[in-house]
Amino acid sequence: MSDRLSIYNGALMVCGERTITALTVNEEGRRLLDYVWQDNGVRHCLEAGQWKFAMCGAKFNYDTGVTPQFGFRRAFAKPTDWVLTSAVCQDEYFRTPLLQYSDEASFWLADLDTIYVKYVSSSAAFGGNMANWPASFTNYVHQYFASKIILKLTSDTARHERILGKTIGGRDGSLERTLLEAKNRDAMAGATTFPARGAWNTARMGRRGSGYNDGGNRGQLIG
Repeated sequence: MSDRLSIYNGALMVCGERTITALTVNEEGRRLLDYVWQDNGVRHCLEAGQWKFAMCGAKFNYDTGVTPQFGFRRAFAKPTDWVLTSAVCQDEYFRTPLLQYSDEASFWLADLDTIYVKYVSSSAAFGGNMANWPASFTNYVHQYFASKIILKLTSDTARHERILGKTIGGRDGSLERTLLEAKNRDAMAGATTFPARGAWNTARMGRRGSGYNDGGNRGQLIG
């Protein structure tokens, strides 16, 4: 299970430094990691992907106290735990995307009175719950925190370059590799999806009862 201390120690191990026993020890590594933490280090990592463990779906009614000056008629205030927008839809099942909207600063703008949004959340129930982080994402966080402090802490440019991948024959460093692995594993954790039926196939499908049947006449096809 991840917590702030384990994140610090994971980053220190990436740096090749000894771990700490508490968040109150008077050591430079801890002080540097404090700065990364307070500088929204975890939020930066959450912004790096459409993480399923951090994904929240919610219904939003328009803000009656905000009137856009032009364009879309309705403004929807983003919640304080919003990190990254994943989908904006017209229905609660997230089956009908809302294509006409604008994502601006602290608001979504649209012409509907109600919208449904899936977004990466930093709340304690979603992305902020470190106990629910997959190991692959935790490894990425370790690498990110380490990348921010390693030069100041160790002055080891070679190790810094191994993390960032600047001089390794064009290959990605460990930071990029762990991010890619985390994204791949996160994608594999999702439910099976099917491609949308194309317009040609939809036109050929006739609705009968509770099922669909081919409304075309295969016997008349040429070729």
